[in-house]
Amino acid sequence: MLRRTRVFLSALAIAAVPAIAVLSGASAAAVPAAAPAQVLTYHSGEQMAIKHGPVNVKNGGVAVKVGKGHGGTLNLNASASSTNWSGYALDGGTYSSVSASWVEPKGTCTSATRYSSFWVGLDGYSSNSVEQDGTDTDCSGGKPVYYGWYEMYPNPSYYFGNTVAAGDHMSASVTYTATNTYQLVLTDSTQGWSATTTQTLSGAPRSSAEVIIEAPCCTNSGGILPLADFGTVNFTNSVVDGSAIGTQNPTGITMIDNSSRDKDTISGLTSNENFSAKWVRAN
Repeated sequence: MLRRTRVFLSALAIAAVPAIAVLSGASAAAVPAAAPAQVLTYHSGEQMAIKHGPVNVKNGGVAVKVGKGHGGTLNLNASASSTNWSGYALDGGTYSSVSASWVEPKGTCTSATRYSSFWVGLDGYSSNSVEQDGTDTDCSGGKPVYYGWYEMYPNPSYYFGNTVAAGDHMSASVTYTATNTYQLVLTDSTQGWSATTTQTLSGAPRSSAEVIIEAPCCTNSGGILPLADFGTVNFTNSVVDGSAIGTQNPTGITMIDNSSRDKDTISGLTSNENFSAKWVRAN
């Protein structure tokens, strides 16, 4: 079950904003004059300098099976299990689609650089590949930074390039459409945009599906990055292959540090498809 994300790319800070790094040689869009300083827009298709990836389960830890839902609240037996993921995952089958919605949480930032990712995906819970898309609430230079991205791990992450802000209503989906082919869609109904990309990844088993909060990987020193204070994020409409995730015997995952302290906590599922996560500590 142990999965290690690694790889990092040399990075260049985005000009004029103490921001999240991008690859050397890639340009960054300037912050629009009318936009708040913390709202940053990246060029679509620009390669990111952080990566997301498979679950890391601390040695000796196990993800907690919470059982099938029958409406109402699905209570999580809150045993911490992963050093980089929290949320809900399905495994034990072959999955073709996953989707969920959330409200982009507002980051509370100090001078420390930190990262929090919110996404849906296929694979990664029981494989070394992940087909995924979502958003980040990061902290850089004492300010929150928001953006959307997609990734076909182990390939790099890329920005969608559209503006994301705290409080935006986001929806994401990943759908297997043909052999080795996936459609990834990220929608911001508050800003009024929807971005779609079709990507290929050979040999991905589609052996899991998940709705996840993540402390991503990596900096040029490697390893899991500190988790940005996102407060509370609320997920709704968590659906896998057309059915609510809670009706399919999901696994609940809580993120922990190397001392087995919670980095965040997750609620049970209501109506089999809605849950929240609350930040506790960075690392």
